[in-house]
Amino acid sequence: FTTPGAGASAVPLIKEAMAAGEIIWAHAFEHTCAKADIDHRTTKPRHPWTNGQVERMNRTIKDATVKRFYYESHDQLRQHLADFVLAYNFGRRLKTLKGLTPFEYICKIWTKEPERFRLDPTHQTLGLNS
Repeated sequence: FTTPGAGASAVPLIKEAMAAGEIIWAHAFEHTCAKADIDHRTTKPRHPWTNGQVERMNRTIKDATVKRFYYESHDQLRQHLADFVLAYNFGRRLKTLKGLTPFEYICKIWTKEPERFRLDPTHQTLGLNS
């Protein structure tokens, strides 16, 4: 999600242009990151390590959704995909996070470095009112 051909995130340049009141031509995602003051970091394109990670995650998602179920509509697929992402983030324990779920890891980092966060991630838990 970057401006084609840029090679890296253009968020700092977009922020400068916005502060100067200049007209901006940028990828919508980068523009949104700049407006929300989000540091958008990119990985090396076509690098074996990052490509392997992306392909493995894509395979995990496909195996859990379209290869296992038939969907009557796109909305049904979207809902199942949202359910999968919630189950993954709140229930899947990952070796790279030392056995924590992604949500537990974020909460752990939040307790150590709360200044890195704008919102309390513990407010994102699943429950009766979500």
